[in-house]
Amino acid sequence: MDTGAIRRWFALGTAVLTVSGVLALATPASAQADSYCGGRKVRDLPFSTGVVHIYKRNGYVCAVTFPRTASGTKRTMSVSVQARGNRPVVDKGKYTHHAGPITVHAGHRCVWIKGSVGRGSVSSGWILC
Repeated sequence: MDTGAIRRWFALGTAVLTVSGVLALATPASAQADSYCGGRKVRDLPFSTGVVHIYKRNGYVCAVTFPRTASGTKRTMSVSVQARGNRPVVDKGKYTHHAGPITVHAGHRCVWIKGSVGRGSVSSGWILC
């Protein structure tokens, strides 16, 4: 192989790696949540600074909170899932990527889901009854 061919292959390899990196960063939060929670997505709870993705499978409800923008800095995030008649299960802390996942056995009971990122928050009320 001559040096021109080597340079072309190197340029092509660099371009492929760059595009794959950009696509990995551009993956929507819902696709990211799929890897944390099993089952089918039943609802999104968007709010000013983020979104809570909710999944359900075999009587279990799973929720994950993602920030609206990926800044790479730690910020306060939380997610909470409460099956009616039980106490809420909460994940709260300073995270860079997401809060949760939280999985709760709800059976056929309603659940109340809350999520927050920074000063923005959402509360579902009783849903999935």
